[in-house]
Amino acid sequence: MSQAEFAVNFFVALFALIDPVGNVPLFAAATGGVKSRDRAWIALYISLFVFGFLTFFYFSGLSLLEFFGISLAAFRIAGGIILLLLGLEMARDDFTASFTEAADTTTGTGRAFVRKRFERMIVPFAMPLLIGPGAISTVVIYASQARQFGMQGAAVGVGAIAAVGLATLLSFLATPILTRLLGRIGLTIVVRVLGLILCALAVQFILAGLAESTTGFIRPSVAKPYGH
Repeated sequence: MSQAEFAVNFFVALFALIDPVGNVPLFAAATGGVKSRDRAWIALYISLFVFGFLTFFYFSGLSLLEFFGISLAAFRIAGGIILLLLGLEMARDDFTASFTEAADTTTGTGRAFVRKRFERMIVPFAMPLLIGPGAISTVVIYASQARQFGMQGAAVGVGAIAAVGLATLLSFLATPILTRLLGRIGLTIVVRVLGLILCALAVQFILAGLAESTTGFIRPSVAKPYGH
């Protein structure tokens, strides 16, 4: 697997998990009544939180596994199961609708108001909706794959995380446009497609974990398709 393929796969997996486009209706509901400038600052804070939190696990996740004595194969299987459950929920139901809550009635403007609103949105919007166990598992798994590329792999991985953070920021900034352009049906279709992709990635993680932990149970060409 080349560095370009690694970056693309990493970005697609994280993008499907975080699903910034599908979460636009939730962001709109959570920032109801907020002025456009303050909404932009909230979007920036959330995107920076996503980047910083995932980058932390990208560099420390493998060490945490070693500390708790968890093999990477076991973590791949566990992470794959979590991703599969999330993907099935996204593909079968309106995943974002279950998280929709009434807009916060707190009013105000300015940087202090933005920080207060962001703090109220960390849970459950930023975590576990955007950054859940699936996203953390994916970051740790791809961090292990990046080791073969050395420092360049680490830089490419951080770049993929930054790209997802940027995509999240742009999606939330374009909340009014995307809501009008796609409509509820269009946003639901986006969630369904991303859920299907996530299910396929989850099955691939499980197959790779079984291949690493067994002998001859999974064919190498299935565990690592296309030479990955």
